[in-house]
Amino acid sequence: MSEASTGAPPPAPSRSLRTAGIAAAVIAVGVVGAGIATRAHRDGKLADWTAAQSTPTVAVIRPKPAEATGALTLPATLQALNSAPIFARTSGYVRKWYVDIGDPVRAGQTLAVLDAPEIDQQLVAARADLETARANQQLAASTATRWRNMLAKDAVSKQETDEKVGDLAAKTAVANAARANVARLTYTQGFTRLLAPFGGVVTSRSTEIGALVTAGTAASTPLFTVSDVRRMRAYIRVPQNYSAQIHAGMHVALTLPEYPGRTFDATLTRSAGAVDPSSGTVLVQVEAPNPDHALKPGAYAQASFPVAGASGAVALPASALIVGESGTQVALAGSDGKAHLRTIRIGQDHGNTVDVSAGVTVADRVIDNPPDSLADGDPIRVQNGQGAR
Repeated sequence: MSEASTGAPPPAPSRSLRTAGIAAAVIAVGVVGAGIATRAHRDGKLADWTAAQSTPTVAVIRPKPAEATGALTLPATLQALNSAPIFARTSGYVRKWYVDIGDPVRAGQTLAVLDAPEIDQQLVAARADLETARANQQLAASTATRWRNMLAKDAVSKQETDEKVGDLAAKTAVANAARANVARLTYTQGFTRLLAPFGGVVTSRSTEIGALVTAGTAASTPLFTVSDVRRMRAYIRVPQNYSAQIHAGMHVALTLPEYPGRTFDATLTRSAGAVDPSSGTVLVQVEAPNPDHALKPGAYAQASFPVAGASGAVALPASALIVGESGTQVALAGSDGKAHLRTIRIGQDHGNTVDVSAGVTVADRVIDNPPDSLADGDPIRVQNGQGAR
C-alpha cells in the first residue's frame, strides 16, 4: 500500500539541509568577525596616522659664533636737553597767541595772553575789601591810642582799654588777610600771560584765539611745548655683557636715517649703575651738541659704542625666536625626541639675525620657525638628514 493511500505525514528534513544551515551560520559569523577585525585594523591605522600628524616635523639649526664687529650698535630715541609743556595756571579765554611751531623763543618771552574777567572782578573786590579793612584798622588804632591816654589818667578802666587794644589787633589781622588776598589775585592775574621758561624752539601749539582754557583739571592739555634743542640727549639700554666697557666720557657715534653717511658725535654723560632685572640692561645717557638743529626731538637714531664683542655670544636668525609671557625663548631639539624651551638674552639685534649673549651655545640644536603651539616637552620629529646636524 502506498504512503499517499495511507495518509501518512511527509518525511523529516534530511541531514544535508541541517548541515547547510550550520555552514551558513559559520560563514556569517566569519564575515562579521572579519569585518570587525578589518574595522579595528583601520581604526588602529587612523590612530597611528593621527598621532603621527600631531607630532610636528621641525628643522633644526646650529648657532654660529657672533662676529666681532668692534662696535655695539643700539637703538636710541633723541630728546631735547630741556623740554617743558606750557599749561595755563588760570582759566580764561585765549586773547592772542604770539608764537607758532618752529619759532625760536627766548627766556621770559610772552607766548600767549588770556582774558580772565572773573579774576579781574575778584581782584577789584579784593582791593575794595582791603581799603575797608585799612579804614577799620586806622579807626581802631586811633581809638586804642585815646583809651591808653585816658587809662593813664584813670579816666577809663583797664578792661575797656584792653578791649580797644584787642579790637585793633583783630582789625590789623583782617587788613593783613585782605592784603594777602589782593597779592594772591594779582599773582593769579599775572598767569594770564604765558611765558617761555627758557630759550628754545616751540615744538607744539594746541590753542586758538577765543578758545576756553580750563586750569587745574585732569583734562587740561598744554597750550605750547618749548624745547631747548641746542643740545640733545638720548637714553640707551646697554646689555649687561658690555656694561663693564661703558664709562662716562666715552664718545658714541649717532647715525640717523635722514642723514646717510653722516655721524654725530655724542658723549656718554651718565649711567644708572644698576642692571634692570627685567631686561638685563644698564640705562645710560648720552648728549650731543646740536648747533645746526639737525637733531630733532623724538627722532630715531642708532648709537654705536666702541666696545669689543661679548665673549661667548652666538648668532641666530630672528625666525627662531619665541616671544611670549616668559620673555624671549628658543626651542631646542633634545636627544629624547622632545622640544625644550630655553630663555635667552639678546645682546644685539641686527634685524634678520640677533646676537644671543646667554641661553644657548654652538652645541645646541635650535628649532627654526617653531610652531606657535609648541610647548616644553612636546614630541617632535626632526627633518630627514638633520638628526646629526
